[in-house]
Amino acid sequence: MDVLLLSRLQFAMATMFHFIFVPLTLGLSILVAIMETQYVRTGNELYKRMTKFWGKLFVINFVLGVVTGITLEFQFGTNWSRYSEYVGDIFGSLLAIEATVAFFLESTFLGAWIFGWHILSPKMHVTCIWLVAIASNVSALWILIANAFMQHPVGYVLRNGRAELESFFAVISNGFAWQQYIHTLSAAFTLAGFFVMGVSSYHLLKKNEEEFFTKSFTLGMVFALVFSVVVAVQGHHHAQEVTAIQPAKLAAMESLWETHDHGAPMYLLVVPDEAGEKNALELFGIPGGLSFLAHNSFSAPVKGLKEWPKEERPPVMLTFLSFRTMVGIGTIMPLLCIWAFMRRKNLTATPRLLKTMIYAIPLPYIAIEAGWVVAEVGRQPWIVYGLMKTADAVSPVATSQVAFSLIALTLLYALLGAVDIFLLYKFAKKGPVAA
Repeated sequence: MDVLLLSRLQFAMATMFHFIFVPLTLGLSILVAIMETQYVRTGNELYKRMTKFWGKLFVINFVLGVVTGITLEFQFGTNWSRYSEYVGDIFGSLLAIEATVAFFLESTFLGAWIFGWHILSPKMHVTCIWLVAIASNVSALWILIANAFMQHPVGYVLRNGRAELESFFAVISNGFAWQQYIHTLSAAFTLAGFFVMGVSSYHLLKKNEEEFFTKSFTLGMVFALVFSVVVAVQGHHHAQEVTAIQPAKLAAMESLWETHDHGAPMYLLVVPDEAGEKNALELFGIPGGLSFLAHNSFSAPVKGLKEWPKEERPPVMLTFLSFRTMVGIGTIMPLLCIWAFMRRKNLTATPRLLKTMIYAIPLPYIAIEAGWVVAEVGRQPWIVYGLMKTADAVSPVATSQVAFSLIALTLLYALLGAVDIFLLYKFAKKGPVAA
């Protein structure tokens, strides 16, 4: 393995592991804020207990997310120094804003929220958790704006051998960034809803704190139902944005090799043959389906992968399978939410639903990770699309150094993951403190 491959593996491992924690932080912060708002509004102690129980799981997840996120930013200097040198004027400013504004805001008010139960007034205390929730989601916005520049670079000028910032407004108003933001937040909120439903289902099966976990389940169900529909609908619009900006990615997502000048079909069952530049199997075709997905027209033309040289095509099999996984799970989740909605008034009488929801907890995690594989692998070989290739961005360091750091980080993250799973399982299974 060379330095480039090892660096890509290390960053992929660190990013995907970190993103296990991020979506639950984003969604659960809002849910906890809603629970405490209900407590302050009604004075019902049940909502206070809900806030403390789910808030404890939120804090555990938040801390692990912070620890795993710190190493990512260091890698831009250690593994991708040429990238940092080339676009640091733009990329660095966005990360700086995220750290100095959003991250410090959420960290500060999270501390006040954790230790302020008996110090702050109820209204001040609930304000703290809302500020944490808002700051967490604003933090995600700045990260996604930075990522969107890599997907669709705007607001820059090439000067002195570097990409330098020309229009900050163009960078932050990048349409691709806002598409990503809506899609990512909707997915995160869906994940949080499924997490709450899954944990609640476990306790409802045990007949433990039925009122407590029925209310929790219902809140999580409404959250997941609304945002699983939003993420599906918005995903269609996002695919059209990808078509306009990264047409090679769209072709890889659907394993489309030949250009169709009129009405590209979509096949439900496809087996890509990347070496042969074709599909070994194509079944259950929808005439014009891909054209509609890409352009809202069943007769619109769509470019195939053969329009690009081999060295400028993304890895087809990985992009294709990840996209199909994301879409498949994204179709299942609203159906599960509808089932839960229909049985919401008598949950304990539907043990099959409750058992299903426990096993469904990993589904949004898998879908989100698959979505990021599509986003990041699908834009290869570019680290900044159309501007800088990944091979030109890697640091000039020894292969042994990257191999060592990859092994060390993998072991560290495995330990942190085990700790996180143990703590979440322990406190989720234990349930809330008795009234």
